[in-house]
Amino acid sequence: MNHPPLTGSKLVWITLALSMSVFMQVLDTTIANVALPTISGNLGAATSQGTWVITSFGVANAIAVPLTGWLAKRLGEVKLFTASTLLFVLTSWLCGMSSSLEMLIFFRVLQGAVAGPMIPLSQSLLLSCYPPEKKGMALALWAMTVIVAPVFGPILGGVISDNWHWGWIFFINVPVGLAAAFISWRILKPRETETVDLPIDRIGLALLVIGVGSLQMVLDRGKELDWFNSTEVVTLAVIAVLALVYLVIWELGEKHPIVDLSLFKQRNFTVGTVAISLGFMLYFGTVVLLPLMLQTQMGYTATWAGLAAAPIGLIPVVLSPIIGKYAQRLDMRWVVTVSFSVYAICFFWRSTFNPQMDFAYVVWPQVVQGIGVACFFMPLTTITLSGLHPSQIASASSLSNFLRILAGSIGTSITTTMWDRREAMHHARLTEHVSLYDQASNAWFRLLDMAGLSSGQQAALTSLQITKQGYIMAANEIFWLSGVLFVLLIGLVWFAKPPFTAAGGDSGAH
Repeated sequence: MNHPPLTGSKLVWITLALSMSVFMQVLDTTIANVALPTISGNLGAATSQGTWVITSFGVANAIAVPLTGWLAKRLGEVKLFTASTLLFVLTSWLCGMSSSLEMLIFFRVLQGAVAGPMIPLSQSLLLSCYPPEKKGMALALWAMTVIVAPVFGPILGGVISDNWHWGWIFFINVPVGLAAAFISWRILKPRETETVDLPIDRIGLALLVIGVGSLQMVLDRGKELDWFNSTEVVTLAVIAVLALVYLVIWELGEKHPIVDLSLFKQRNFTVGTVAISLGFMLYFGTVVLLPLMLQTQMGYTATWAGLAAAPIGLIPVVLSPIIGKYAQRLDMRWVVTVSFSVYAICFFWRSTFNPQMDFAYVVWPQVVQGIGVACFFMPLTTITLSGLHPSQIASASSLSNFLRILAGSIGTSITTTMWDRREAMHHARLTEHVSLYDQASNAWFRLLDMAGLSSGQQAALTSLQITKQGYIMAANEIFWLSGVLFVLLIGLVWFAKPPFTAAGGDSGAH
């Protein structure tokens, strides 16, 4: 049964409620990063153990997201979304109340698992409430919350951990989540989707849990354990590859698959999903790298690093609704081409970073990149979901969101590992130049002599400068490479074929 679109205040309220739930969940994935040292210190654990606070959520969430399509068919999208949001509120409260690291990690696993359906379902439920000609606007408003939340996360995390108890980074979810669940249930209850009593694909579910769980563990633990020099990482990688390969083979032959891989037969779904995943991988790698570089090498505090990254959200707030309004008339491939071009320009711009740069030099590429971000999520999501039947939207949204989130994890791991390895290489190269026969070295040491530093202090300061230079050179190389890859990605988008009816097949399907 297809329900008519919502109008008036109901449409405003449901857009607000669904956006709030997405905002809350995306915020939660970034807010904890900044507060890690505070949480670890408070619970008497090492910061390296504290990283499990992020890892545990990521692993559970990565497993839960692709299950959304199957669960929605079985329980109904509205019931599943409301239950998910309420359980997220409960687990958030339990996380804030935790008195030990083990307890916090346990509740973070539960929080990640129940949060899985929230993002894909907020997307499909929002689309079902809008008339066909306004679906572009719906996706634009949805995308805006996905963009702005990671920007607020580090700032809010820094402010809370600097001024209040760290538990408040979880407690702030409680009123937001309760309001979102209440409004959604009140408005969407009569619009519940049809349910089908599907049998449980037990083998598919087991393979998904083992494969995705192992892969996420490889990505999160690899850097700490020196990747494939560690038996644990090699074992997990082998398990992940075997389980995921067998999962694909199994699901293709399964009558009621837990993950609907038949969606990849649709050209636009495949092109859109691959483009949004690879683009997000490059984008998210730098979302992690930039604050890290500013805090470790440039002496920024957590709050200032957050403020330097924040301007990326300025332009999308203005531009996203405009793109959404004219979505029907635009060829989405051109919009994405603009996005990837702006990304490339901003990455090439960042590859000129230096130790003497001021705050403005960091901020301006972030401001300009906002144009790229505004033209990224909504157009690519439109391409991905175009031409699909309304009953396929929840499965398609969960599968593409899952691959995007996984790509973000891969991007983070590759970026931070490359950053350390390239720094080590530059460090060795730069150290070779520190000798009595090098003019620049002699001038540098004469300067330190005049400043009255002892030979020990001179050596320590020189080593510190070399490390700083090495890390900034390494970051510049990653930025430059990301720019090149964005230029190459432009070609991929043109494999999509119009028309791009914003999600849910032709207008007659609604």
